[in-house]
Amino acid sequence: MAEAKQSVAVVVGVGAGLGAALARRFAVAYTVALVARGREKLEELAGEIKAAGGRAVAVPADVSKAGEIEAAFARIREDAGEADILLYNAAMRPFGRLMETKPSTFETTWRVGAFGAFLCAQAVVPAMLARGRGVILFTGATAGVKPFAASAAFGPAKFALRGLAQVMARDLGPQGIHVAYINVDGPIDMPFIHQLRPDLRPEDMLAPPAIAETYWHVAQQERSAWTQELDLRPFKEKF
Repeated sequence: MAEAKQSVAVVVGVGAGLGAALARRFAVAYTVALVARGREKLEELAGEIKAAGGRAVAVPADVSKAGEIEAAFARIREDAGEADILLYNAAMRPFGRLMETKPSTFETTWRVGAFGAFLCAQAVVPAMLARGRGVILFTGATAGVKPFAASAAFGPAKFALRGLAQVMARDLGPQGIHVAYINVDGPIDMPFIHQLRPDLRPEDMLAPPAIAETYWHVAQQERSAWTQELDLRPFKEKF
């Protein structure tokens, strides 16, 4: 068993955009456990955090698979301890209308976007309940509120995630666990978006460190004034 360490924040879904920004922000005060499929990129980010004086554990896992989630959290407990904060940022973003979407795409998008969140929450909640405190923040999207026609897989997955967040907030909030759904309503400044929309300028997009700062604020809120749902968008975004 690992020696007593500082509080633990688990970031699930660590890519080059928001996931990495969340890891860097929370590493200021927490040991961060980084969960995603790509081992090499995870270890690179963990090395960066350690070089800056933080503590990080790279935990490769495919969150569409229940067994890999279970193994990932077993390792996190062993290497870092029980999670004080869960930041669930994993998602797939396929584009396609109903008849353009394969059943397998729909299922995998749901597994990554909603089922994985359910399983990760089940992995951390027992210890949070035992302590009487904890934070679980889910990354939402416009598609979880007002999906486009070409979001036949992504929209239902985000709707399911938003519903899960509301159920958990009602259930766990009175028991000391802060659950919130953060609707990222606009394009995030990251490589995927640059490839998809090369016409966008920096001011048209949400900056990952700025989003991460809002997650930090919500995670630190005093319990007399908790946020359950929050919209974030660039100042130019139409809504």
